[in-house]
Amino acid sequence: MTTRRDFLKKGGLAVAGLSLLGPAKALMTNPVSYVTNRPAEGDRHFVSAAVEKTIKRIKKEIADDKLAWMFENCFPNTLDTTVEYTIENGKPDTFVITGDIHAMWLRDSTAQVWPYLPLAKKDKNLQSLLAGVVHRQTKCILLDSYANAFNKDVHEKGEWMTDKTDMKAGVHERKWEIDSLCYAVRLAYHYWKTTGDKSIFDADWQKAAGLIVKTFKEQQRKNGVGPYVFERKTERQLDTLSNRGFGRPLKPVGLINSSFRPSDDASTYGFLVPSNLFAVTSLHQLAEISEEILNNKDFARQCTTMADEVDAAIKKYAVVEHKKYGKVYAFEVDGFGNATFMDDANVPSLLALPYLGCVKKDDPVYKNTRQLVWSEDNPYFFKGKAAEGIGGPHVGYDMVWPMSIIMKAMTSSSDSEIKSCIKTLRNTDADTGFMHETFHKDDPSNFSRSWFAWANTLFGELIMKVVDEGKSDLLKI
Repeated sequence: MTTRRDFLKKGGLAVAGLSLLGPAKALMTNPVSYVTNRPAEGDRHFVSAAVEKTIKRIKKEIADDKLAWMFENCFPNTLDTTVEYTIENGKPDTFVITGDIHAMWLRDSTAQVWPYLPLAKKDKNLQSLLAGVVHRQTKCILLDSYANAFNKDVHEKGEWMTDKTDMKAGVHERKWEIDSLCYAVRLAYHYWKTTGDKSIFDADWQKAAGLIVKTFKEQQRKNGVGPYVFERKTERQLDTLSNRGFGRPLKPVGLINSSFRPSDDASTYGFLVPSNLFAVTSLHQLAEISEEILNNKDFARQCTTMADEVDAAIKKYAVVEHKKYGKVYAFEVDGFGNATFMDDANVPSLLALPYLGCVKKDDPVYKNTRQLVWSEDNPYFFKGKAAEGIGGPHVGYDMVWPMSIIMKAMTSSSDSEIKSCIKTLRNTDADTGFMHETFHKDDPSNFSRSWFAWANTLFGELIMKVVDEGKSDLLKI
């Protein structure tokens, strides 16, 4: 069975429907014709009329042929290659793989379908598919609120069943990450806001919402370390937790422990700040749903009270004076006074906070933090001959994540900065027409993960945002 780590070592598969390439080899395309790299129409997993119409509309606004080609390849990649849509017990059910691994991450699945939400009211089939993702995520949380990734059914053997944790049939990986639950809330909340469809908030969803808050409270660690432990026999230091699976000690100050980061790497200090900020946003969203849709005022109060507590703790313990940048958000803290000054490219990141609705772009602390993380004062900021951007320990030194460049553009107030980011993304695809997980700062042909649907769809979201904001001129590279 191929693991995510094995996949990276091999250099990756080509996008679904394309050939297997050797290590660090790029799929070269005709630089003149830019023939689509999408699967043949009959091989696409799901076809949305609204998405196809949007592709044609946006392409007409892109003067640069290569960018137009990349948009056409990337924007529909999740629908083309990763969704498995059915009707189960009268309800839509959508399983979404990440690309190269046949498993569903709560985080990735939300992020992969996110750019299609604005089109849902124009396409009932697409709306049903998105509702199916919510229903599937609900099932996943009810199975195990501490797990980050799931198999399609309980009969499929998990990738990591030998991990020393409470592994259950149907769980692919059981790394506790705050953002996994936050992403599920984000999708359900915005699906409702976009479509007006309240049917997703059924009895199962309400049970899952209760589990989300229960899990958050357990991981505040006010009454001991809680039930979650995790150990793995591995060569990778960040694939397991210290102290018999509980991680480094934390002082209970109101923040929520996240044993692992969105990268699936172990946290250094468990109070992961961007994920705690994300949790505040999610708790307020849960409160609004409970108040307006479910008429459950008691649960709404619980959510609001916890959100206020975590927010206050962030202000007290996670906003730290940096000797060069002033008040910034630390990346992680432990409540004892220790903090890390860095950022990781995976979202939620400090850079991406406005994108997730956690802070305003003009927030002074965020602006200071943004300067810090996009500089060589961030140990995981890499600058080379081909590009500059943020990486992380998941892949390691000198490997830039396109996701960080996309997030810089998504959260920027500068047209020149946005255009520069798009130019970099255009020029670092290794002529594959797709985004990758990472590429070497000096050599884009040295990349990981040829089939990474989250990055592909996110790139499409950026291009659509630029066009819809009337800034097509930024796409003239």
